[in-house]
Amino acid sequence: MNALWVAGNVRATGMLVRRLDAAAVHEIAASGSLPAAQRRLAESSYGRRVRVGATLIETEHAIGAETVWRLRVLAGWQPRTGVTVIRLLAGAFEVADIAALAATLAGAAPRPPYELGALTTAWGRVRDRRSPHELRAALARTAWGDPGADDVSDIADGVAVGWATRVASTVPDAERWAMGALALLTARRHLLDGRPFPEPTARRLTRLLGPAAATSRELTALRTTLPASARWALDGVEHPEDLWRAEFRWWRRLEQDGRELVRERRFGASTLVGTVALLAADAWRVRAALQVAAGETPAGEDFDELAG
Repeated sequence: MNALWVAGNVRATGMLVRRLDAAAVHEIAASGSLPAAQRRLAESSYGRRVRVGATLIETEHAIGAETVWRLRVLAGWQPRTGVTVIRLLAGAFEVADIAALAATLAGAAPRPPYELGALTTAWGRVRDRRSPHELRAALARTAWGDPGADDVSDIADGVAVGWATRVASTVPDAERWAMGALALLTARRHLLDGRPFPEPTARRLTRLLGPAAATSRELTALRTTLPASARWALDGVEHPEDLWRAEFRWWRRLEQDGRELVRERRFGASTLVGTVALLAADAWRVRAALQVAAGETPAGEDFDELAG
């Protein structure tokens, strides 16, 4: 066993003490208001980035920014292969940056990008584009690929599919999560938005999910045609309006699988992947709790059942 992997894994699992426990997260959710939740969060390991009185969007971004910083620190302890794994998984934050940039170019309010540093995939080649058309053209020359259209949602979904496809094909321990994410994205796009994917994105999807994924417009038909590695994400969902519950459960599965990978302590990429999953799940749960406190999502039993 490479000594660098052992040292990197020990450092990685040590970072997990920064997560909030279930009691703290539920306390944030039950705060009753966003400022009260922010005051509670300011006392936690996320506190250095949280400002009481900030908007919900700003506070959610602060949670993401702290998670990015933890991933950057984590990467500094890893062998080269480990850095590559973290960069692939951290691509989710660059996907969010690209989606936000596309929205800004279409007239939305700007949002600061995450500071990914050495974990950046292609942000430096797309960040200065001045229109959705320019952004699409720039993306086509990067690892994210051509989203196939200039529309904001097409660009956002295109890079999300590109990210999940890369993870599924190159990080074996994360393949199940990436495939499940593709199933959820496909279901939302087809069944809630009622829009087909542009051809380049549809082609990438069908390579992993099968040809029916690009055309199915009915939930049961979509679920039954998916490979098992993706189908699990839609199990138990009877109506498109319940997809949000499936997304909650996806995060729960991410956390459960991540905990198992860390528990196995195989001293290699698996422990690292599990650590990244647990850090990401913690950030998601905190953001969900903030939304409940701010009155933006269902509270009470729904949060208790699905967010843990």
